[in-house]
Amino acid sequence: MDWDPLRYLSFSDERGRAFVELLSRVDAEVPTTVVDLGSGPGNFTALLAARWPEARVIGVDSSPTMVDFAARETPGVDFVLADLHTWQPDEPVDVLISNATLQWVPGHLELLERFAHAVAPGGWFAFQVPGNFDEPSHTIRRDLESSPDYASYLEYTAKGDAHDARTYLQVLGDLGCSVDAWETTYLHTLHGQDPVFEWVAPTSARPTLDALPAEMRPQFESEFKARLREAYPPHNGTVVLPFRRVFVVARVPAWR
Repeated sequence: MDWDPLRYLSFSDERGRAFVELLSRVDAEVPTTVVDLGSGPGNFTALLAARWPEARVIGVDSSPTMVDFAARETPGVDFVLADLHTWQPDEPVDVLISNATLQWVPGHLELLERFAHAVAPGGWFAFQVPGNFDEPSHTIRRDLESSPDYASYLEYTAKGDAHDARTYLQVLGDLGCSVDAWETTYLHTLHGQDPVFEWVAPTSARPTLDALPAEMRPQFESEFKARLREAYPPHNGTVVLPFRRVFVVARVPAWR
């Protein structure tokens, strides 16, 4: 599976609200090195470069397509192809930030210690992940995935998962970090034909759609769209999508 940068950028304004909220809580003044883990198409990485123009900003992603796209579209930023399970900076960084990525990294809770140790003493480690896995946008897809028509094709697809704010706070707090953790539910108003499907297709549903044989994808999409329309009926021409996010901003102890 690889990601489609242009389709991923759909709804970028709505998706960007969580990143801006996360970034606003990172109180680094003059960092030397800033790293974006899971930089995707680079549109949010560019905000890091604008926030700290004197810093070296590095985007890290496991998708060759995303890295190539971001390198073309975001001058002044270094983009690196790497697996987050094994990524390690050459030297500690001042700000390590990750936006809607760690949910795709199996066992990421166990990786938090390594990420925290990649940050220089007194530096910042911040991330946000989805908290909406119990929403119909996810549960309907999982129900379809388990049906006999599709299950054999989807056994090994990426599933995505995350924890609640308290869990992240406790893990990073036990490492000596000062932690601010919270949750926000945005209510996005969507327009157009099957807008919830269009929202999830480039992101949470992408691994599923890519794993299905081409001849079966239209059937799956048709069933998925029909069930989403029932779960998210329009009101006055718009569909309201609750979008719960989990935020964590950790300050690494300066004495480490």
